[in-house]
Amino acid sequence: MNVYIIGIGLIGGSFALDVKTGFPEAEIFGIDASESHLARAKELKLIDYPAVMADLKNADVVFIAVPVDASIGVARQVLDEIGENTLVVDAGSTKSRLCTAIAEHPKRRNFLAAHPISGTEYSGPEAAIPNLFRGKTNIICEVEKTAFKLQEKAMEIFSKLGMRIRYMDPESHDRHIAYVSHLSHISSFMLGKTVLEKEKNERDIFDLAGSGFASTVRLAKSSPAMWSPIFQQNKENVLETLNEYIHNLNQFKTLIENEDFEGVFKEMEKTNHIKSILNGIN
Repeated sequence: MNVYIIGIGLIGGSFALDVKTGFPEAEIFGIDASESHLARAKELKLIDYPAVMADLKNADVVFIAVPVDASIGVARQVLDEIGENTLVVDAGSTKSRLCTAIAEHPKRRNFLAAHPISGTEYSGPEAAIPNLFRGKTNIICEVEKTAFKLQEKAMEIFSKLGMRIRYMDPESHDRHIAYVSHLSHISSFMLGKTVLEKEKNERDIFDLAGSGFASTVRLAKSSPAMWSPIFQQNKENVLETLNEYIHNLNQFKTLIENEDFEGVFKEMEKTNHIKSILNGIN
């Protein structure tokens, strides 16, 4: 099996590691806009060979793991290059614009829109880790538009990687993911910004920051090059979630201003229900 991975960073590199484990006979080819990323991926044994887009005619599977602002152009180019029996999987975290953009492509049946809900705050080939996807949910959009044989091929790969599968339409995906992922990143970035602006002494931040701050601000270490396009592509849903979040913050602020600490307690107690929902998530 010839597997071509476009974008050898955290997601693409981790996919390469797990495909090598699950399918020892697979040969992994890497395509990346950064020559240094390709060279490093080869050094780290994430890929067997560097490649270019023209080589995709030899691919059995193509896995696209690029920033979402590049994904539409990349997906179209990939579909133009591949053979009739090649499976193309996109792993980006926004889906509506991409699915609309390729809806009329002659090889739309070769394409599977996916979003593995997994990752860390790190990027680049060095960020790749084995078993990143194990036990994680993989959202599949518009599965009915992918050829059945290629669906089967994709499910075999996802099963070997240990993913749980959830089906969703692109619009629902983008709306839900704005709440559970995109808003979390915005909150983390803005918390980090607030602390940096108010705590001018970096040593104070280092010495006084506890585990609560470190875990809450962890996502602020994520790549702006990846996340800025996500907020742009999912703008409407992100703005809706931000408005609700700001409303809740203002409401909480008002309770404190009015010294209504019984109200503060009730708000936090009510929100504690999130524990039962998230219990068991790593």
